[in-house]
Amino acid sequence: MGRAGAAGRRKLAARDGQMAVELAVVLPVVLVIAVIAVNACAFFSECARFDRIGRNAVRVVAASPAYEQDAGASADQVRAAIEEQMGAACSDYRVTAEQSDGYLRFTMTMSYEPTLFGMGLRQSIFGVDLPKLSHSAALAVDRYKPGMLF
Repeated sequence: MGRAGAAGRRKLAARDGQMAVELAVVLPVVLVIAVIAVNACAFFSECARFDRIGRNAVRVVAASPAYEQDAGASADQVRAAIEEQMGAACSDYRVTAEQSDGYLRFTMTMSYEPTLFGMGLRQSIFGVDLPKLSHSAALAVDRYKPGMLF
């Protein structure tokens, strides 16, 4: 019985530290997955918010433009309204206006830069550039019938 007990203790002693090694290997992978999940959720949340705010800005600003207001001025007003309401959530907002057949189509684009739980990330890792995520929304208005949206 003495030999069997000593052999069992040696086997257990040989596995000391195994959990610490496994934790050291798995923890970086878990952190990377957590950063990706948090950024994905934040991006989807900002996309939904951008869609709502952008379309409302087009409805308010561009559906009934001022007399002699051109498409470029309307696009600038829509971009300013979006920036005011979105704040610094994303880094870049672009609004373009294309006119055809009496309709004015506004295309709004948002660029999102991933973060490390709110802190900025490096622009490249191991020589690989990290791309910005972008999302676009569009809404067309009738220039001759103010308030008509398509």
